[in-house]
Amino acid sequence: MYEVEVKVPAGRDRIRSRLETLETTPLGTVVQVDTYYDAPHRTFAETDEALRIRSERRPEVGAETRLTYKGPLVDDESKTREEIETTIADDDRIDAILRNLGFEPAATVRKERERFTLEDGEYTVTVDDVDGVGEYVEVETEVEAKAALESARNGVYEILERLELDPDDQIRTSYLGLLLEAEGDSSR
Repeated sequence: MYEVEVKVPAGRDRIRSRLETLETTPLGTVVQVDTYYDAPHRTFAETDEALRIRSERRPEVGAETRLTYKGPLVDDESKTREEIETTIADDDRIDAILRNLGFEPAATVRKERERFTLEDGEYTVTVDDVDGVGEYVEVETEVEAKAALESARNGVYEILERLELDPDDQIRTSYLGLLLEAEGDSSR
């Protein structure tokens, strides 16, 4: 599975009215707390990979926790990457397993997300407020085959343009990377 995602800086208030004009379907608001891990056998920052435990709280369904591996970016035009994810029952036990294998927590990213879907669920628009980083809009879709990446990316760009956002303003740095950069700047 490939996640095709483009993220641009954009204020939440500015984007909400545009979402209404596109006749999106609201999916609700979630709070996500992502704990990222460093590997003992390679440096994820160098290989452009990520391993995280995500705890998500949604008012309508409660809490859910997932373990996610994100592979390196597969193109120079978006944040497209292979993603493997599974639901886990106990984040403390998974954390203990990872630590016992030599993985160490690197950082925690907390964000509040408002999600919307459009085009019969083909695309998800997420309006994010990330602690210590700022406000962003992500448009994403998923495809099974690498051959479908270009078409999916073009579809994501079209959604951004319909939201009156410029795909050329995209930021390919992850929220983790942006947080680490912000923390590095504040320690100077």
